[in-house]
Amino acid sequence: MEGAQALVKCLERQGVEYIWGLSGGAAIPIFDALITTGTKIKLILVRHEQGATHMADGYARATGKPGVVLVTSGPGATNTITGIMTAHMDSVPMIVITGQTITSMLGKDAFQEADVFGLTMPVVKHSYLIKNTQDIPRIVKEAFHIASTGRPGPVLMDIPKDISSGQFSGSLDPEMDLPGYNPHIEINQDHIMGIAEALRKSKRPVILAGHGALISRAFPAIEKLAETLKAPVTTTLLGKGAFNEEPPLALGMLGMHGTAYANKAMVECDLVMSIGSRYDDRIIGQASRFCRDAVRIHIDIDIAEINKMINVHHYCIGDARLVVEELIKHASELDTKEWLTKLNGYKKKYPLKYGKHGGLKMQHVLDELYKMTGGKIIVSTDVGQHQMWAAQFLKTVRPDDWLSSGGAGTMGYGFPAAMGAQWGKPDEQVWAIVGDGGFQMTMCELATACVHKLPVKILVLNNHYLGMVRQWQELFYDDRTSGVDLEGNPDFAKMADCFPGAKGFTLKRPADVRKILKRAMDYNDGPCVINAECEKTDNVFPMIPAGRALEDMIIERPRYKMEKPTGST
Repeated sequence: MEGAQALVKCLERQGVEYIWGLSGGAAIPIFDALITTGTKIKLILVRHEQGATHMADGYARATGKPGVVLVTSGPGATNTITGIMTAHMDSVPMIVITGQTITSMLGKDAFQEADVFGLTMPVVKHSYLIKNTQDIPRIVKEAFHIASTGRPGPVLMDIPKDISSGQFSGSLDPEMDLPGYNPHIEINQDHIMGIAEALRKSKRPVILAGHGALISRAFPAIEKLAETLKAPVTTTLLGKGAFNEEPPLALGMLGMHGTAYANKAMVECDLVMSIGSRYDDRIIGQASRFCRDAVRIHIDIDIAEINKMINVHHYCIGDARLVVEELIKHASELDTKEWLTKLNGYKKKYPLKYGKHGGLKMQHVLDELYKMTGGKIIVSTDVGQHQMWAAQFLKTVRPDDWLSSGGAGTMGYGFPAAMGAQWGKPDEQVWAIVGDGGFQMTMCELATACVHKLPVKILVLNNHYLGMVRQWQELFYDDRTSGVDLEGNPDFAKMADCFPGAKGFTLKRPADVRKILKRAMDYNDGPCVINAECEKTDNVFPMIPAGRALEDMIIERPRYKMEKPTGST
C-alpha cells in the first residue's frame, strides 16, 4: 500500500471518527486514500482551515478524544496556526496533518512550501516532519499518545507528498520510540500530607477549579472534597463545569469579570487551593497582592506551572483527579459555618444583575436561555463582552458543556467549535454564543453546517461594535472609540436564509426573547441564526482592570475617569 493508505489505516486504529480538512495539491494522496482504503472515517470538507482546527478543538473538548485536521501545504498549513495556538494554550488534544512539498525540494522555496515545522514549533506540544514512509505508523501512534497523555496538546505531522505517495511495506502497529517522555507521575505522599495539614487549619478556605480538573475528569472528586470540607468552590473561565454552579457551595467564575462574591472570597480567604488551574493573569490580577495573607496551594500536572505566576506554600504534581482522590482520604469537615454565612451575604448584596428598561440586553437573552434549558445545553462562545456575560449568566451544571477560547482569546472560535461539539455529541442541543465581530471571521462555515444538516443554534449578540475594546476605550481612553465600529454588518438573519437548510430569526424586543429562542430550539433541520439586536454601549461588570488587584474590583459603571490599565484586554 502507499504511505497515505497506511496513514488512514493507522488513524482508524486510533478510533478516529472524523477528519476536518480542506484539500490541496500536496495532500492529494492522503485525501485519495480516504476513498481507496474504504475507511469509515468521515471527511468533513470545511470552507477555511481555521474553521477545521476549531471544529476539531470543539469535538475534543466535548468528547475528550483528539480531534484530527488534514490540510495542504503552504497557506493551507499556515491557516491552521491560529487554531493550533488556541488548542495549545488551553491544553486541548489535537492532531494536525499537513501536506508538504516533496523532500528533494524542501528548503528551496518550492510552490506552496512553508516551514510548518518551524512556524508552529512555539504552539505545539510536539511536531514531526516525516521523511520516511515506513515511519508513518510509529509516528501516528506516538502523536496520539503525546497529544492525549500528561498535559494534552496539539501534535503536528508534516508529510511531504513523495512520502505519502511512497510505497509502504512495514508494520501498522510498531513500537513507539519516545525516550524521555513519561507522562505518568507518582503522587508525592509528603506533599499530600502537607496540603492536608494546611487544610485542617483553615477556617476560610476556597477551592479553585480550572480546566485541568475537567481534563482529568476530577469533577466527582472535587464535589466530594468540597462537601467533606464544607468549602466553597470557584472556577476559572475554562473550569466552568468542573463544579456544578447551582449548589450553595458554588461561587461561580472568578477573575476579571467574575462574580463579585467569588472575588471577595479570594480577597478574604485564609487558604486557596487551585486544582488544575494555572493561576493565569486573568484570575490573579496583581500577582504581588493575590491572596497575600492566605495559604496558597497548587495541584497541577505540569511542574512548569508551579511558582510561575505566584509563589505557593504547598503543591502536588500529578493528575488532578488522582491527587484529589488521595487528598480526600485525609480530609475532614472544617469549621466554615461563619465563612459560608459571610459569602452568602455577599451573594445577596452583589448579585449578577442588569437593567430591566431600555433596549434588548445581552444579559437578558442569556438569562432567559439558561432558565429555559436549566443549563443542560452545550455552549460554545467567541471572545468579548458576550463571552463574559455568557460565563456569568449561563450557569454550567455538567462537565464538558462549556467551550471557550481562554488563553488565546480567539475571535471566530465559537461557531466552528460548536459544530465540532455537535458532531461529537449529536444528541445534545448545542448553542454558539457569538458576537457580531467574531462571527464574521468564520461564518463561512454555515455552508459546512448546512451540508451536514447540523442543528447548531447560533446566537449572534449583535451590538455593532467590537464591544470589549469599546468598553476599555470608554473607561480608560476618555471614550475615544477607534477601530471598533462595525458599520456595514450584514443582516445576519437574512444572510442565514441564503444558505440552503439554514434558518434566520431576528430578535429586537425584550418581550420576544422567549418566543424567538423557542423557535430556534424547535428548528433542527440545519443550523439557525438568531440576530439579536442588542444595546450598543452596555458594559460588563464586575470588572477588575488588567494588572490591578482583586481588591480594585469595579462593581458598576464608574462616574469618574479611570487610570489606564497595565495589562491587555
